Amino acid sequence: MTTLKAKLQEDLTTAIKARDELHSSTLRLTLSAITKEEVAGKEARVLSDEEVLKVIAKEAKKRREAAEAFSQGGRPEQAARETAEGEFLDTYLPQQLTDDELVAIVAQAVEEAKAAGAEGPRAMGAVMKIVNPKVAGLAEGGRVAAVVKQQLS
Repeated sequence: MTTLKAKLQEDLTTAIKARDELHSSTLRLTLSAITKEEVAGKEARVLSDEEVLKVIAKEAKKRREAAEAFSQGGRPEQAARETAEGEFLDTYLPQQLTDDELVAIVAQAVEEAKAAGAEGPRAMGAVMKIVNPKVAGLAEGGRVAAVVKQQLS
């Protein structure tokens, strides 16, 4: 078992003992998503810590999107709960890049792409290929794409 998954299970036990309904339900759903990912496909496997982080990031993103939908739908109590769940899951994720750090990484990638002959908005794919491995798990894809578009225009 991965160390991150073990930590999630330990935290779940602690949350259950403390009768912390928000954290225990969030951890149960997250562990369920991890198990679902482990048995997906033709063969069951154990996820690495990196893959577990991707599942946690996906779950946190779902919570943020749900909170936005609930707030637009006039359900502030449910939106607040989803926001709290998303913030709790964020504690398990690595620290996100600041805007300045992201801009610096993208600027360097744009220079590399230009050196390779890519120019203008058509260079988006080439720049993203350079940037994505550097920012994997440290910045959301939409945020990265927005900075790349801004740098290329």
